[in-house]
Amino acid sequence: MKRMWADKILYFMLLPCIVYFVLFHVWPIIGMKLAFYDYRILGDHEYVGLKYFKELFSTPVFANVLQNTLIISAMKMFLIFPIPILFALMLNEFANGKFRKAVQVVSYLPHFLSWVVIAGIWFEFLSPSTGAVNEFVKALGMPAKDFLTDKDSIRWVLLASEAWRSIGWDSIIFLAAIMGVSPSLYEAAYVDGASRWHIVTRIVLPHLYVPMVTIFILNVGFIMNAGLDQVLNFTNDSVNSHIDIIDTYVYRVGLINGQYSFATAANLFKSMIGVVLVLSTHFISKKLTSKGAW
Repeated sequence: MKRMWADKILYFMLLPCIVYFVLFHVWPIIGMKLAFYDYRILGDHEYVGLKYFKELFSTPVFANVLQNTLIISAMKMFLIFPIPILFALMLNEFANGKFRKAVQVVSYLPHFLSWVVIAGIWFEFLSPSTGAVNEFVKALGMPAKDFLTDKDSIRWVLLASEAWRSIGWDSIIFLAAIMGVSPSLYEAAYVDGASRWHIVTRIVLPHLYVPMVTIFILNVGFIMNAGLDQVLNFTNDSVNSHIDIIDTYVYRVGLINGQYSFATAANLFKSMIGVVLVLSTHFISKKLTSKGAW
């Protein structure tokens, strides 16, 4: 207690973060019980047990929504995950420090843009009439294509826009791990005549093992979060059946249609799956590699 009082200024600076997490992450947990009650504006809520979970699993739309969520999340997790690692390795190879910093700054900027802005940029980029992609396609003698209304293309558009937004920012932790490698290891490798390839594979990559495992486990836990903001900004009637995910389903059923108990049941199901996946991946990783998320 004396130490906390001595550092009271630091705890005061931490207060806004604590308030944020209590209001938006801890307090809503109490509201999860609504999944087992029939919501009423006036009077006490009536306990209905697993009624809304049974309705959820018997709804044909939910099966399609769950499938879309898993497909989009899996695409992002397995196809994007290696790219920040490769990007960090590439940045580390730049001999020109100023150029490396310039590349870092440019690659970080998309992370700070809202999905509204990002969607607007990609709408222009993929426009069938004036977009750069279709201008290139037409130059090759092929017809223009509206990628944003094409069911076969829209998931790849989500993947590409997510990669463009997150690769630079996600590479920070890997670049920090690379910078933490002792210079004496490089010097010893050069003395022994090691090539740059051997230095990367035998010295640099082993130092990335722990952050890679940790981030992968956390990504598995978020596999049910396919990106609410992104999908809301890229969706339209032509492709909604292919990118309608659990989060957009909960948003539509709960906030728009007012079925609060049903929406809470859907969101609770998603959260429980995430918890199970994180714990399972952690224990499997600890068993096989002795490394885990904690």
